[in-house]
Amino acid sequence: MQIIFARRLTQYAQRTMTHDRIKAVLFDLGDTILNFGQVRTTKAFLAGARLSHAFLKEQGQPVAWFPWYFTRNLIRLRIRYLQSNLTHKDFNSFEVLQSVGVRQGVALSPTQWEQFAWLWYEPLSREAQVEPDLKQTLDTLRNMGVKLGIVSNTFVNRASLEKHLQQLGLLEFFPVQLYSYEHHVRKPSTELLQIAAGKIGEAHENIIFVGDRIDNDILPALASGMHAVLKDAYTNAGKATPPGARKIRLLSELPGIVEQINARTRPVRV
Repeated sequence: MQIIFARRLTQYAQRTMTHDRIKAVLFDLGDTILNFGQVRTTKAFLAGARLSHAFLKEQGQPVAWFPWYFTRNLIRLRIRYLQSNLTHKDFNSFEVLQSVGVRQGVALSPTQWEQFAWLWYEPLSREAQVEPDLKQTLDTLRNMGVKLGIVSNTFVNRASLEKHLQQLGLLEFFPVQLYSYEHHVRKPSTELLQIAAGKIGEAHENIIFVGDRIDNDILPALASGMHAVLKDAYTNAGKATPPGARKIRLLSELPGIVEQINARTRPVRV
């Protein structure tokens, strides 16, 4: 009888103590993986307009005088941005810019359109900084058996973001990427996190979500049952870390956090 009881206790302990083991880490993108800081977005937009305008001219496409070209695209994007804030749904900025061009008679191949989209984003990409040992951190997590993914509110086209990550040598680490403009919801809706959990194939309690925004990242992660880690950034300066969440200064602290959580949930021997 004692042997049977011991076996059952061991099985119960293994089930309960491994319940919250970390099997995946989901990251926000901006000011979490890519540190933009308080960038002057209008300046970056102006630089992107100049690059894309020059590209269209090089391709022999009909293109307006630059001040008109810049103003027309800026107005269209700002209108869509205001609409997205009202509907809480993001939009694909590339489709907006493409529609403006098509109405002016621009005709490009799919590859050329992709390059056109990149040129709009490229000046902003130059503003981003990453931690010098980020690849080592991600590699360590992956070698620990932890799956990695990205969940980001954004209206930047996926192809441009993937090109940026590829240039930084980071794309290979993130087989799962969810960008809000591709879905009917955005954070702080927990639905986007639910979709991400399904994509990465792990239960919420086995996932850490890392982000810089308390409202859009940390609170939704906690509400959905995930572990939450607040990445130090200007977006949360002076704000208290919500109860139940951890705060880090650098992403290189994550492997240690995973080890701490998993050590607490390691199966016990009876």
